[in-house]
Amino acid sequence: MDLLLNMSYELTGTVKVIFDEQTFASGFNKREFVVTSEADKFPQDVKFECLKDKVDLVSKLNKGDKVKVSFDINGREWNEKYYVNLVAWRIEGAAAGGAADDEPPPYDPADEILDEEPPF
Repeated sequence: MDLLLNMSYELTGTVKVIFDEQTFASGFNKREFVVTSEADKFPQDVKFECLKDKVDLVSKLNKGDKVKVSFDINGREWNEKYYVNLVAWRIEGAAAGGAADDEPPPYDPADEILDEEPPF
C-alpha cells in the first residue's frame, strides 16, 4: 500500500478542544486543537497542530465551530519511536464555505447563452 504523504487532506467537523500555544526554547511555536468528525458511523476526535505562522489560524476558532481543516500528514522517528502529526495549514468555516466564497465561480459559457436575448 502506497501512502502519498505529499498530498493534502481535508476533514470537516466540530471544534471540540483548543489547546494553549506552546513556545519552545528554540523559538519554535505550535498550537493544537481537536475536531470531532461525524462522517463515519462512530464520531472520531482528531487532533491537529498548527505550526509557526499558522498558529494564528487557531486564535479565530471557538469551541463548537463547524470547520473544514486542510492538512498534511507528517511522520518521523525519534528515539526509536514513531510519530505521526496532522499539520493544519488552512481552517475554513464549514457552513459558510470559508475562503471558497471569496473566489468567483468557474466560467461556464452556458450561463452566458442563457442570459442573452434571442436575436429576433
